[in-house]
Amino acid sequence: MIRQLNTISLLIIPLFLLFTVLYGTLKKVRVYDSFVAGAKEGPGIILNIFPYLLAIFVAIKGFQASGAFDCLRNLFYSAFSFLDIPVEVISMSIVKPLSGSASTALFTDIVKTTGPDSAATRMTAVIMGSAETTFYVLAVYLGAVSIRKTRYLVPVCLVADLIGIVTAVFVVRCLF
Repeated sequence: MIRQLNTISLLIIPLFLLFTVLYGTLKKVRVYDSFVAGAKEGPGIILNIFPYLLAIFVAIKGFQASGAFDCLRNLFYSAFSFLDIPVEVISMSIVKPLSGSASTALFTDIVKTTGPDSAATRMTAVIMGSAETTFYVLAVYLGAVSIRKTRYLVPVCLVADLIGIVTAVFVVRCLF
């Protein structure tokens, strides 16, 4: 069964590409020309979103270097200490919405320091899969289409992240 699932998982992407080419051909779309036209737009999109990415990276590094991250983590840890949530989970909950690469590095450190079977590792592993790098995604997508007024978008995204994080903690507590 596992072997069959591995074989299927290896074939999914090539089959999807084949399906896309066949479907485009059946619809009389010049698939290669469409691909090249889309690829030509890529560098322009990168140039359009670069200032937004640069701004979010500078903000994240400033947040970490200023010590604000440590203060915020300690504040949340003391506020939620009655729930017996490991401090590593609080750290991941703060970092994950900001940066995917920083959260991956933090996760690697958590696994090394607390062990692969610890509650902190399990909770942060589920958080890695259930929360988004909100500010990065918003910078890229909103920058790509030049949306400046986000209105409720940021709060809604942060609430979704919070729900993912709370659910991760709850599920790990129930299952382990």
